[in-house]
Amino acid sequence: VVVAEESTAWPRVSHGTDRDGLGFDQKWNMGWMNDTLDLMEMDYAERSANYGKLTFAIAYAFSERFVLPLSHDEVVHEKRSLIGKMPGSREEKFANLRLLYAYMWTHPGKKLLFMGGELAQWDEWNADAELDWALEQFPPHRGVGRLLGDLNRLYRREPALHAYDHRPEGFEWIDCHDTERGTLSYLRWAPEWQDVIAVAINFRPTPLPSYRLGVPHPGRWRVVLNTDDVAYAGHGMRLPEVVEARDEALHGRPHSVDLPLPALSTVLIKPA
Repeated sequence: VVVAEESTAWPRVSHGTDRDGLGFDQKWNMGWMNDTLDLMEMDYAERSANYGKLTFAIAYAFSERFVLPLSHDEVVHEKRSLIGKMPGSREEKFANLRLLYAYMWTHPGKKLLFMGGELAQWDEWNADAELDWALEQFPPHRGVGRLLGDLNRLYRREPALHAYDHRPEGFEWIDCHDTERGTLSYLRWAPEWQDVIAVAINFRPTPLPSYRLGVPHPGRWRVVLNTDDVAYAGHGMRLPEVVEARDEALHGRPHSVDLPLPALSTVLIKPA
């Protein structure tokens, strides 16, 4: 696999040479990286006014075979580590980082996370020192590593999260306009439009005890991942394992579910 670390808008970098492309297999999505980190570093009140940094990437997400890079470049030269970029209290920094990783793993595109990110390492990358492995003994850091392991297993297991990473059929907004509450929601579809996962994200430090979400299918929906879970050293806001979709249209969908959405969290649900 040959991947282009390329930051301009030069077209067709990851298209075949037989189709007037440069022939790379994949290309770094520097726009997604810059916009996402810019938003995540903002104070919570500023995030609502900058939602375009979250939504714009989808406008060009399928023009190339993109990789979403959180690379070495972003954690050196006084740019701070990933968790160091996050706003809020120490606890909120961890919650923001868990939110970010789940957002990244459910966003179209392959994933690149640089070493140290899985530890939530406080220090910047240092080529002359080993990683801060001692952090693994502390629950918040261990929780981030556990979350990434679960995200990898879920990503591998669920075709909806990977099969159409580079095709527009695999992504659909549910609600990208809820700036007032600071939420974002979308669907990831598997081939044949059978399996689907709904993703809901709360970018604010305020929990939503009753969050309604439009969904395409009736019946029961199961929570498959919640970044606020105590297993990841989250608050552990109680979520039902299964919610029943009601025949009440919302967000252009024929059905809707009602579930709590914890503060600074990403929640994934799928048909049970």
